[in-house]
Amino acid sequence: MDVKEVNRHGQELIKHLKIRTSPVAVKLISKGSEIPESIKKAEECMTHCQFMDKVRRTREEFYTLNENQMCKVGAGAMGLGSVPEDLVTGELYYKEFELFSTLGASRRTIDMIPVLPPNSTEAILYSPLEETSFIPDVIMVVGNPKQMMLLTQAAMYGIGGRLETSFSGAQSVCSDGVVQVYKEGTVGVTLGCTGSRAYATLTDDEMIMGIPIELLANVVSGLKQVCP
Repeated sequence: MDVKEVNRHGQELIKHLKIRTSPVAVKLISKGSEIPESIKKAEECMTHCQFMDKVRRTREEFYTLNENQMCKVGAGAMGLGSVPEDLVTGELYYKEFELFSTLGASRRTIDMIPVLPPNSTEAILYSPLEETSFIPDVIMVVGNPKQMMLLTQAAMYGIGGRLETSFSGAQSVCSDGVVQVYKEGTVGVTLGCTGSRAYATLTDDEMIMGIPIELLANVVSGLKQVCP
């Protein structure tokens, strides 16, 4: 699959789903690998979910380093640096965010959230899929429940079965939307989290689907069949 084909798939996702914003192409540049010279570095310091939200609305293309990522939880999950120690112990979600009734409940959840090895990522590239200049690892689509239903049906169209996904209501745009999809090579659906709804403009009726690049063509092909 070349870049032009990826761009075409992005256009088809927008057309058939009738989504209001662009699908977002995300690429993780491994430690020691070169960042494309043609892509500019982000000027802001924001959370990963804010960067994703910015791209889907403004259609800008850029890359970020660890210094650009305000949320070290999300950055660390994607291998850009490491996750904070108070997250590893469960204290962050238990004491500060009060998301769990006990420290043990928080720690058990954290232990199951997908992350990449610390410092394994050099940079993260972001771009609107229909205009991206690179081949992404993961495509993130934000839409309403009906649009997620259509994407699910599209993913199942060629092979059948059931879509199995996993989420906890925490680290939805980073761990669920990118890392889990990247590591497992499967489509994943997530509902959003406190951070993405506070920092990004994810609305109450929006959800997220992550699609690995290897399955993009199959999903788009199925979408053409299931969309009215």
